[in-house]
Amino acid sequence: MANRHMVFPWRTLVVFGVDTCLIGLTGILALLVRFDFLISSIPRSYLNAYLWCFLIQVIGTTVVFSLRRMYHFIWRVVNVRDVAKMAFSVVLAFVVTFLGCLAFRVNLPRSVWFLMLVFQLCALVGIRCALRFWNMFNAYLQTRRPSSERIMLIGAGAAGQVLARELACSQRVEGRLCCIIDDNPQKTGKYMDGVRIEGGRAQIESCVKKYNITQIIVAIPSATEEEKADILNICKMTGCRLRVLPGLYQLLNGEVSLSAVKDVQVEDLLGRKPVRLDTASISAFLAGKVVLVTGGGGSIGSELCRQIARYEPKTLIILDIYENNAYDIQQELRRNYKDLLDLRVEIASIRDKQRIYRLFDFYRPDVVFHAAAHKHVPLMEACPAEAVKNNVFGTYHVVRAAEKYGTKKFVMISTDKAVNPTNFMGATKRFCEMILQSRRNSSTEYCAVRFGNVLGSNGSVVPLFKKQIQEGGPVTLTDKRIIRYFMTIPEAAMLVLEAGAMARQSQIFVLDMGEPVKILTLAENLIRLSGLEPYKDIEIKEVGLRPGEKLYEELLMKSEHLSKTNNEKIFVEEQRPITPEEIMGALLTLDKMISAESSNDQLITLMRKLVPTYRDPAEVNAEAERFTQEDHERLESVGTYEESVEERQNSVSEQVLIGV
Repeated sequence: MANRHMVFPWRTLVVFGVDTCLIGLTGILALLVRFDFLISSIPRSYLNAYLWCFLIQVIGTTVVFSLRRMYHFIWRVVNVRDVAKMAFSVVLAFVVTFLGCLAFRVNLPRSVWFLMLVFQLCALVGIRCALRFWNMFNAYLQTRRPSSERIMLIGAGAAGQVLARELACSQRVEGRLCCIIDDNPQKTGKYMDGVRIEGGRAQIESCVKKYNITQIIVAIPSATEEEKADILNICKMTGCRLRVLPGLYQLLNGEVSLSAVKDVQVEDLLGRKPVRLDTASISAFLAGKVVLVTGGGGSIGSELCRQIARYEPKTLIILDIYENNAYDIQQELRRNYKDLLDLRVEIASIRDKQRIYRLFDFYRPDVVFHAAAHKHVPLMEACPAEAVKNNVFGTYHVVRAAEKYGTKKFVMISTDKAVNPTNFMGATKRFCEMILQSRRNSSTEYCAVRFGNVLGSNGSVVPLFKKQIQEGGPVTLTDKRIIRYFMTIPEAAMLVLEAGAMARQSQIFVLDMGEPVKILTLAENLIRLSGLEPYKDIEIKEVGLRPGEKLYEELLMKSEHLSKTNNEKIFVEEQRPITPEEIMGALLTLDKMISAESSNDQLITLMRKLVPTYRDPAEVNAEAERFTQEDHERLESVGTYEESVEERQNSVSEQVLIGV
């Protein structure tokens, strides 16, 4: 620190010396211009007067420049506002010099005064901009290299202007801003930092070809998610690397810079509206409470922990069987909250009844979020006994412990696969919902929250596709016709919190998943976002439906038994009452079959009896294929195949009662 402070006066002295030389040279140049560059033609009286003028000007300029902080500019990053300040300082110093010369009766021709002012403006301001110009020229030379990036900027607003300036002067960026796109027609044909604004989003693809663009940066933080998704869906077809400035908060926080720009993710293409939460009700629900999250190290569980921590719980307990995940979220929360959060981590299995009871007895949690479960459909088809032990009996242990030790609210994470399940995992999750429905007379309020696939969760399709793309392909999907509903991890966790805050006894909440997504389209988008071309650089291969897999997930929002809540994305599904005796009888039967080590087929047969909506996947997919074929034939003359997606799903859904 001491060395840095010692350097600063020397730098100021160097700048003072340069300014003094420039003042002297510009004065002499003004005299030479006035007298046709003939030194012999300059009267000696003017030379003597100029020496006094020079002395007065050095003193006056030094005083004015010191007061105006002309020695404090960082030359390599000066902008237009800095140039204006510099010019004003030079003019002000010149006025002081002129008045001083008048006071001391120093006379020079009026033309010399005018020329001195012009030359000094150019010299004293220009020298301070020289380093900026040199950096820009050097950056331009670097862009001529074959390996340099050719960049398109989308957005000519405030954020775009900041990024354009940084792209022009930053030495860390190996690339050249070639063109700008903005939907405002009044900006078309104009220039921003020397770069032409070519037009609106319709010009993106043509400009990519015209300028050989390799990278596109989207800098429209004020755009809605739908507008941003529309632009990104155009950009993804170009094969360029896509990057985006995340959101409006970047402007508010002053974080508009290249470091804030991130690569586009597949969730950016969904165009989902931001979730609006009732933060007051969530705060009242969690603040000052002891909160337990089972499966707290998983994708949903860890995100729940992140968001719960913001609402200042008295204690947050992470329970998980897998210590690596639990450790990761523990370290993250400790870094972020330090001593502000009372964080506990317990490594335990929900299948261990005694251990679960001891933990509940020790912590006495007020709120429980139950996210622990086996969720992989093919694995649970092969190991149904494990699904029963973990999902069914594990849930029952946590439910009974919550009731016994005074938990006020219990929120279970369910799945859309529990709706008319066609696989064993979905059937076990539906049975878990039935367990909660049977506790209507409990002092603990139980509820379940259903939603579909979560983008990027452990074991989900997106990480699998990304890994396959990194390995050079092929990307494998079970069937190109498959359609699923997707939600981002933070969005799902936020809605779970609000659903928990508003929940009443034995309710099942359904989250609005938005529009369905074709898995084939998802795979193609991920390949394009990786800068590759589907079917050319990366092959997409069908491998056949897995055991228990549906072609089309049930439309959660089409049930006539749904009722609205205060949040437009959360609905409550009406369910018929289930008695504790029914559940206990079913649990005893399952326990006997597990103890007897019955075959997988026997367990599946029993689960079909216990969960009345559990259907055979072959039967459901056959219905879906039949409706698909009929729609395809009907649309050959009136529309496209994709337009029939919702009609097909509605037709299939009408054949099946959603829920129990």
